[in-house]
Amino acid sequence: MEEPVTPFDLAKKQEADLQRIRQFRLIDDVFMNKVFEDKSCVELLLQIILNRTDLYVKNVDSQHGISNLQGRAVRLDILAVDDSGKIYNIEVQKNDHGAQAKRARYNSSLLDANITEAGNQYENLKETYVIFITENDVMQAGHPIYHIDRIVKETGENFNDEAHIIYVNAQIQDETALGKLMHDFFCVNAENMKYSILAERVRYFKETKKGVVDMSSVMEELIEEGIAKGREMEKIEERNRFNRMIESLIENKVSDVQIMKSTGVTPEELDEIKKKKGFLVI
Repeated sequence: MEEPVTPFDLAKKQEADLQRIRQFRLIDDVFMNKVFEDKSCVELLLQIILNRTDLYVKNVDSQHGISNLQGRAVRLDILAVDDSGKIYNIEVQKNDHGAQAKRARYNSSLLDANITEAGNQYENLKETYVIFITENDVMQAGHPIYHIDRIVKETGENFNDEAHIIYVNAQIQDETALGKLMHDFFCVNAENMKYSILAERVRYFKETKKGVVDMSSVMEELIEEGIAKGREMEKIEERNRFNRMIESLIENKVSDVQIMKSTGVTPEELDEIKKKKGFLVI
């Protein structure tokens, strides 16, 4: 019989959660997703990155589920739409591997595939921006921001497909508007932040009871999700081991009848395993 959870255990967990929340920064995607659920925060970020004061966000969705071509759900950190219909995917990346060029291309293609309804003309494709805010200078050229757009090599002119990719180098935290924004992405304490809109939102999640409870519930969901993914991986690995065992039996000339009898695999499952490994199916 498992020991019951005591009030002391709960108090310790709550204190541990609070300490973790206090150490969060905007560059941490879990925290960034919560802070930038607020339209005014996303609006500020986009206005600074795109150097526009006339940009207004119509709606914003954090951890937005979007389907790839295989029908699997892919989560985007932030998905926003402005008042002119332009679509923005904003991602924070602490790991260079997660900000590779083909990841940006992949996200851009996901936006196109999911914002186009059946029967729509391609001319109606919305203008899109995939924005990576990276902890390191992924491009390694020392610039604070990198704009990637397709060009015609022979003429040097813009291809004008309206699919934009932007990398923001969070290493540069100077006194420009963008530099101050990146400074705020690394602040642990709201009082040290340059932009009051962001500071107020950070303060809410770190210093108010309701905000801390909200963040704690997000952390619980992440833990449960991690456990579920772990169990799913175990099932996949178990299935792979099972398939490898059957493949070994096939390679050792064990008859189909014996394989099905000893493993419980169905004729259809056995044929599927054979096809995947290139065995002759009779």
